[in-house]
Amino acid sequence: MPPRVVVTGMGVCSPIGTGVPRFWQSLVEGRSGIRPITRFDASALRSRIAGEVRDFDARAMLSPKLVRRTARFTQMALVSAHEALAQAGLPPGETRENVAVVVGSGVGGFDVLEEEHQVFLERGPGRFAPLTVPVIIPNIAAGVIAMETQCRGPNLGCCSACATGASNIGTAFDLIRSGRCRVALAGATESTLSPFAVDGYCQLHALSTRNADPAGASRPFSADRDGFVIAEGAAVLVLEEAGHAAARGATVLAELAGYGATSDGHSLTAPDPQGRGAARALRAALADACLEPGQIDVINAHGTSTPLNDATETRAIREVFGAHAGRLAVHATKSMTGHALGASAAIEAVASVLTLAHGMIHPTINLHVSDPECDLDYVPHVARTARVSAVMSNSFGFGGHNVALVFRAAHGAATADA
Repeated sequence: MPPRVVVTGMGVCSPIGTGVPRFWQSLVEGRSGIRPITRFDASALRSRIAGEVRDFDARAMLSPKLVRRTARFTQMALVSAHEALAQAGLPPGETRENVAVVVGSGVGGFDVLEEEHQVFLERGPGRFAPLTVPVIIPNIAAGVIAMETQCRGPNLGCCSACATGASNIGTAFDLIRSGRCRVALAGATESTLSPFAVDGYCQLHALSTRNADPAGASRPFSADRDGFVIAEGAAVLVLEEAGHAAARGATVLAELAGYGATSDGHSLTAPDPQGRGAARALRAALADACLEPGQIDVINAHGTSTPLNDATETRAIREVFGAHAGRLAVHATKSMTGHALGASAAIEAVASVLTLAHGMIHPTINLHVSDPECDLDYVPHVARTARVSAVMSNSFGFGGHNVALVFRAAHGAATADA
């Protein structure tokens, strides 16, 4: 049997709060983080709203030199990693020598690329920032985390569009179970709030244009949903082999029990309309966790608020869970945070662990008009207290990437395997 893997620390930067306590309070209160875009003049765009991380100030959290040499997506990842390490109580020095860092980004420093390309066009070769290339590449967040935290084990960043966070967590999970490391920082980060990036999603007709009602624009599973709301953010989890956590007396927040990943092989942007690839990922995660469908209590849905995704995800859940689907609580974190693209799955993994830790299921807000094709219990409007033993977190991305993670309650998790 492979070793058990537990979560011992978490950090998050999100549109509804930087830091896990603030993030969780906003979730249970059903507070939206969607506002009009302030990072640039969006007046010419069809979608002019976003989930900006408004309480994040890199200059107050990081050294001036580091701020100058990194993009926002890396800065948020590093702050999240510091918070996760602090909660895990993993001391510096030799204890971090073989700690892996598996933190990815769906896009990387798109905002910096856009800014420096404009300088190149206006001023010519040799005039834009010389560190542009290393600053924007998606793997640099993992590299900077290793440099700043002395975590010097395997270091990489997976990219699978909007499933990126889950892919990185699953990859770190496998690294630990294979014995390549005993501890890993895992997650994802994204900040693509720039005119070109936002307009790109507008041209795909993927974004909500409910500009007059920002807080009400992200409405997963609602009949009148009209697209997702773009957002930014980061989240990092400390994953640890259970025996290692027990030996050092770490507090266990949850167990990561299962990971499933598949591909639709169907479309650049649209999910398989039958949800077959998604269903296979959900089944694979259940099998990996050695759980039956009836043992899952809550699903943290991908729930993007797009017409295609929400109906397809509902279809996949019904196929996999059968009669138990009607007994599941299925909630959508993106109703409050918006869609942080590559970072969204990592942010939702944090929400899933908190659901287990607190016995509280956060609501899906803005669900006022039910879609007949979306006929599950989506925990509308108000948080719900419940005994939760296992949570599945779903994530799907452009290109047909499907990933599901299964988390279990922490009871007895920090023990060596028998």
